Amino acid sequence: NQTILAYFLLLGFAFQGKVWLLFSMLISIMLLAILIGNSLIVVITTIDPVLHTPMYYFLKHLALTEICYSLSVVPKMLMILLLERKVISFTACALQLSCVILFMTCECFLLGAMAYDRQVAICHPLHYATLMNRDRCFKAALGCWLSGVPMALGFSTWLFTLPFCGRNTVDHFFCDVSPVLKLVCADTAFFELLIFIAIVTIVLIPFCLVAISYLCIVHAVLQIPSSQGQRRAFSTCAAHLVVVTLFYSTAGIIHLRPKSGLSPDMKKLVSLSYTVVTPMLNPIIYSLRNQEVKQSLRRCI
Repeated sequence: NQTILAYFLLLGFAFQGKVWLLFSMLISIMLLAILIGNSLIVVITTIDPVLHTPMYYFLKHLALTEICYSLSVVPKMLMILLLERKVISFTACALQLSCVILFMTCECFLLGAMAYDRQVAICHPLHYATLMNRDRCFKAALGCWLSGVPMALGFSTWLFTLPFCGRNTVDHFFCDVSPVLKLVCADTAFFELLIFIAIVTIVLIPFCLVAISYLCIVHAVLQIPSSQGQRRAFSTCAAHLVVVTLFYSTAGIIHLRPKSGLSPDMKKLVSLSYTVVTPMLNPIIYSLRNQEVKQSLRRCI
């Protein structure tokens, strides 16, 4: 009964009429906002010497990750919505899954590195230039980008070498692990166990780094005698905390609880939040109350 599949069908969202048109326009606008907002972050943090600091260096890499992640998922989703092209080739599906795993892993570790950077800046300000020098920042960023390569290549190759028995309809708007795994006609218990362990490890290490960093930050800030100084110290971390909360609260629901009671449509909406909404909000969150970014943007313009 085994069949060699040449393509999959991505069902996408079951919208009709005016709702379908409105949703398509909304996703198109959000993709444009993602590309423009994150590209501006990359440009100004590259060409303005004032922003050549570790915080903005990691922010630049986070913006690059968001651009790559959105481009690997959203254009195909728009093709499904606007052109009704639901077919995705077997190879393209495997490549898309690899990109999703790679860029999500990279973002997890970048958020951890950014939390550590804030902790060093607040808790060890006199040693900040030494502890977060250019060489260490480069190695940390490179490590974040390379951290997802083994898992992306390993699990994608393994998943797409498993036997598929005729069914080729993926109930999602992109090739994610869970919906593709449902089409496999072999025992996947060992695969599910290993990928769950890998996801927990990838999420847990940066999350622990974030939690420990902010515990140290809170302890250090509470030692500051003036309330104005405390507010100033906390304001440097507010944007990062919002981004971490948005990312982990949405991605964790899907990937840490793959067999949750959420309906397929609800899972698609949650996936949409960390695929489109969070990448769009990141530049706004980091630049809306950041005077350095605003001034740099004015200088560049």
